[in-house]
Amino acid sequence: MNIKPFRGYRYDHEPGRDLTKVVAPPYDQISLETQQQLYTMSPHNIVRVTLPRHEPGRDPYREAYGVLGAWLAEGVWVAEERPAIYPYQQTYTVGGASVMRTSFIALGGISDYAKRVVLPHERTHAGAKQDRMRLLEATGADVGLLFMLVSDPAGELLRLTAPVGDPIAEARDLRGEVHRLWRITDELTIARVQSAMAPKSAIIADGHHRYETAVEYAHRRPGACDKLMAFSTLEAPGLTIFPNHRLVHNVDGFTLDRLAGAAAPWFDVTPLADPGGLQPTNRTIGVVAGRDAMAFRLRDDAFDRIAWPAGTSRAWRELAVSILHQGLLEPLLDITGAKLDAKTHVDYTADKGEALRLAREGRYQAVFLIAPTTAEELLSVVRGSELLPQKSTHFYPKLLDGLVFHYLGVA
Repeated sequence: MNIKPFRGYRYDHEPGRDLTKVVAPPYDQISLETQQQLYTMSPHNIVRVTLPRHEPGRDPYREAYGVLGAWLAEGVWVAEERPAIYPYQQTYTVGGASVMRTSFIALGGISDYAKRVVLPHERTHAGAKQDRMRLLEATGADVGLLFMLVSDPAGELLRLTAPVGDPIAEARDLRGEVHRLWRITDELTIARVQSAMAPKSAIIADGHHRYETAVEYAHRRPGACDKLMAFSTLEAPGLTIFPNHRLVHNVDGFTLDRLAGAAAPWFDVTPLADPGGLQPTNRTIGVVAGRDAMAFRLRDDAFDRIAWPAGTSRAWRELAVSILHQGLLEPLLDITGAKLDAKTHVDYTADKGEALRLAREGRYQAVFLIAPTTAEELLSVVRGSELLPQKSTHFYPKLLDGLVFHYLGVA
C-alpha cells in the first residue's frame, strides 16, 4: 500500500482546537433528524458538504460546491503549510470500560480490487456510488475518511505514528466519544511509515462505496490517484466490532412458535427468559418476538446439512451471520438475498438494547440477536478472496468527517 502525506485542510475560523460543532459522522450514518441537528450546530458544519440537503427544485451537489467555495474563500478551512500525516485517536466507552483506538490519516493509493492491494469485505450498491460520484465531481473535495485495517504484528506502525505532545484538534461525536488529531511533518518519520506500509495490503472496514467511487473517479481523472484514509492495525487494542442485529418484518404468517417448529431439524430451541443477558455465539442465536424469546442453537450434526452457497469456505460458513441467513432467514422465512438487497424485510441495529425495545414494542415481527464478527474471522474470509454477508460488521466508533480533508479541486 503506497501512502503519501498531504497538505490537509483544517477548520481555522476561530481560535481553539475544539471542533465538535463542525464535524459530522460519515454520510451513511446520518438520518434526516441527525442531518438537521448537525445543520443547527454550526453554519460551518461539514455536513453541508458531505450530505447536502435534497430538496425539490435545488441541486444539492451544486449547493455543496458553493458552500465549500465560500468557506475556502473566507478562510474558514485553510490548507496546512507542510505535507503531513495525522495520528488520530478515539477514546470511547464499551460495556462501562474506556477503550482507545489509534490510527493515522494519510492519502492511500487506489487500485482495482484485482490487484489485491486494497481488499473489500462486502458488496456495494450502485445508487450510493452514483451519489458519491456526483458530490465528488461537483466539489473536488475528498472529505470522507475511509477506515482501513492493516496487519502490524510487530507494532512498527503504532510506534512510528504514536501521538506526541498536545493534539492540534479534538472533538466529541454525537455519542460523546472523544476524537483527537495530531500532525507529523518530519520527513524521515514519514518516509519510515511509507516504507513500513509499502509491502502491506489493507482491508476496507468502512467506506466501500467511497473507495469504489474514488477508483472510478481516477479512471476519469488520472491525476486523482489517492484517497483520504485512516489506517488502524488489526493487532492493536481498541478494534471494536459490534454485530448488526436483524430486525425482521413483512414475513407472511410469522410466529415464533412456527419458526421454532420449522427449525427443529437443525436447531435445539429453548425458551429464553432474559434475552438481554444472552451472549450469542456463532451457533447460538437469540430470537425475540413481542414478550417471547427463544435461543436457537445449531447442532453440530446439522452444520453440513445446511444448503450453503456453492464455493463458500468453512471460515465463511462459520460466521454467525452466515448461519443466521443460511440456516434460518432464507430457508425458513424466505428472506432471500434479493429481498435483503431490496431492503423490504430486514432492518439493522448494532444496539442490542434498541433491538430488544423494538421487539417488545411490536415494531418488528422479530429481532435476531447474533454474535459479532471477530477481526480474525474477517481477516480469514477476506484473505480467502471472499466477501462477508451484508451488514456483517459494525465498527465502533465511526470516524469523523471534518477533522481534516483533502482538496483535489474541480476540473
